[in-house]
Amino acid sequence: SGTYYAPKHQPLSGYLEYIRALPINQMPEAFGLHANANLSAAIKEGLGVLSTANSMLPKGGGGDGGGKTPDQVLTELSSKFLHDIRVPFDTEWLVATYPTDYNESMNTVVNQEALRFNKLLIRVRASLVDIGKAVKGLVIMGPDLEDVANGILLNKQPAFWQKNSYPSLKPMSSYVADLVARMNFFTDWMENGHPANYWLSGFFFTQSFLTGQLQNFARKKKFPIDTLIWTFHFLKREIASHPKPEEGCIVYGLFMDGARWCNDKQVIQDSLPKVLFSEIPHMHWIPCEKDKDPTDMSKVYPSPIYKTSERKGVLSTTGHSTNFVCTIKIPIAPEHSAKFWIKRGVACLCQLDD
Repeated sequence: SGTYYAPKHQPLSGYLEYIRALPINQMPEAFGLHANANLSAAIKEGLGVLSTANSMLPKGGGGDGGGKTPDQVLTELSSKFLHDIRVPFDTEWLVATYPTDYNESMNTVVNQEALRFNKLLIRVRASLVDIGKAVKGLVIMGPDLEDVANGILLNKQPAFWQKNSYPSLKPMSSYVADLVARMNFFTDWMENGHPANYWLSGFFFTQSFLTGQLQNFARKKKFPIDTLIWTFHFLKREIASHPKPEEGCIVYGLFMDGARWCNDKQVIQDSLPKVLFSEIPHMHWIPCEKDKDPTDMSKVYPSPIYKTSERKGVLSTTGHSTNFVCTIKIPIAPEHSAKFWIKRGVACLCQLDD
């Protein structure tokens, strides 16, 4: 807008006049941010107020208004969630179908993912069954069950589930829908073989998938795996599905926060007004040796990928962050530099909060 700039050399009165002319409430551009930053801050503040108000609401029935009682809501939703969420995977059948193979690390990846999801599925399904029994007075409503019951009533993800879950900031109804979508992805994988395109956001431990792909390439080419890095190619948005490549993998399911991907110019650009997130099209990730990387670093923005919009995590026992996945290199327009997008706070996310 031209409001914020370094004034030219002049007497003190000129500087004071410039300062007085600045807006009382600073616009996001003063900090190098997009105008959508105001909208993001307002939404976060509003959701925080609504969440606090919602937690203070009485959990009694609707009285004469005909509303459902908490017991009715718990019974109805716990039954619905239990119906939607599949039973744990048959790991014995899975090991027999996808045995350990030196030349196909994806067999190991899908077995490990099934074990991780099974821990979550067992806990989720058992707690939902117990909620139905607790409503009927057949079991005691302990602290863990009370946490799940409050989560159902307030549409809030229970901490009891989070202990065995992948990182997620979604409300309970959206979390269950996301879990069902992940189960459908892996069920299709197990029944129909390795997919041609991988839903990167659907993995419990995304780093294991990326390491497995690097292992496949390293063993095929006889390269040390620690000498390999990823190169990235963005595919056209018009094509919904792509054939399996000879090298690397096709991934999808990422979102860009703070900017958008221009399908026509094939570069990163400013977000559209009031559009906070944009979906990234399918990408072809190809491993290559570090000293043979063809990427011109002056023409790309190294964007981090996070599992949630929280953009922070803790270091797990595997040596990986619980939130940060990896860094991808996104092409930028000639008029921009990587510093411009760093100030914008641009990052890629595996999932949104809604």
